[in-house]
Amino acid sequence: MVRSDYLSWGRVLRPRQTVTRPAFMGDVAAILRGSRTSVLPFGMGRSYGDSCLNADAALIDVRALNRLIAFDRETGVLEVEAGVTLAEILQYLTAVSEPERSWFPAVSPGTKFVTVGGAIANDVHGKNHHSAGCFGNHVLSLRLLRSDGTTHLCSPSQETALFAATIGGLGLTGVILSAVLQMKSVPSLWLEVEDIRFEDLAAFDRLNAESADWEYTVAWTDCLARGPQLGRGIFTRARHAGRLGPPPPAMLRFRRSMPIDLPGFALNAASVTAFNALYWRRAPVTPTRRVSSYEPVFYPLDAIGQWNRIYGARGFHQYQCVVPTVTAPEAIPALLNAIAAARQGSFLAVLKTLGSRPSPGMLSFPMAGTTLALDFPNRGAATYDLLNRLDAITAAAGGRIYPAKDGRVSAGDFQRGFQNWRDFARHVDPHFSSSFWRRVTAPFESSSNS
Repeated sequence: MVRSDYLSWGRVLRPRQTVTRPAFMGDVAAILRGSRTSVLPFGMGRSYGDSCLNADAALIDVRALNRLIAFDRETGVLEVEAGVTLAEILQYLTAVSEPERSWFPAVSPGTKFVTVGGAIANDVHGKNHHSAGCFGNHVLSLRLLRSDGTTHLCSPSQETALFAATIGGLGLTGVILSAVLQMKSVPSLWLEVEDIRFEDLAAFDRLNAESADWEYTVAWTDCLARGPQLGRGIFTRARHAGRLGPPPPAMLRFRRSMPIDLPGFALNAASVTAFNALYWRRAPVTPTRRVSSYEPVFYPLDAIGQWNRIYGARGFHQYQCVVPTVTAPEAIPALLNAIAAARQGSFLAVLKTLGSRPSPGMLSFPMAGTTLALDFPNRGAATYDLLNRLDAITAAAGGRIYPAKDGRVSAGDFQRGFQNWRDFARHVDPHFSSSFWRRVTAPFESSSNS
């Protein structure tokens, strides 16, 4: 069926695509045989740009492949179909939590409404990247269906090249049917949390250095602060607490939803500046420790359904880059200064230090360094001009842009950032494609011609 309502989370692009939705894993092969155009698996649509879209071609919506297959309570090894969401996994792990031991996903992004297939395809990372690496570091094996009808069992020791291409492979190597994941043992599903207000980027660096024994760290930053307050924000660190009675309830539903698209003028420099100043002051001067459910720490925005509608009908761009440790001291201030000078950006701006654990994925985004992520309401040319300036700063620093968040980076900047993309391309299934992939693999002219 041709649909125009399969969107990515940024809602800027609205292509027409033919969509099929298999009910069982055994249905996928027939769909692949019957497709006359390129195909792409589609999950919860939480990628922000065009990496989950396939304009004028076909999507395979895998969300009905959402069965839990097996769980070993002794080892924490979980096997699921690819359409199972992290929310469903958390609900199950809460139900089987025991006084002696609980299990938790080894890595989780900032939303639990992603499928396992999507988490693998984008090799997502979370607040514990500095200690746990990426989602792909905890995939024990996966089953992949190619368009020639062959099914491949891939793991770090079996079909290793195809495994490395599929981790972070943007859904281009075939349809992931199921995966075996390693959960981690935790003392409880409750978290011990501290929020610490910091004045500038130097203070952010000090807090990072002081927080090596905290499992989860992340910082909100005031993207419009300038001068001596450049980079100020709130540093949050957390770790699993000891057992405190029954586990916190797992939330599968939103507490509330955005009923309409907000008008475009509602989010402007003045309103964001005022919000950021108030939000920064919400954290106490002297940090206080508290015990919390994992929900507001890991997934604060998941409480609001369709929160992306606050950016209006024209949608928004999320920009996420990473720059290496050695260049971050110059690049991060340059990025924040460019954003503040342009008076763009929103109240959602995140700063995080990534660790050095390598991902098994060939096209994985993280590298040791600092990552900055923030939203920009889509204001047309002015927004694209700013994003291009941010690309230039990132490229000069030797960094790269997160494909899961992108909908407009040039082919040149993508290829410079992911210099092994040609090696990856050899593993792309010839019957698979995406709007993103066609855009970033186009030839480009460059003086460096990397």
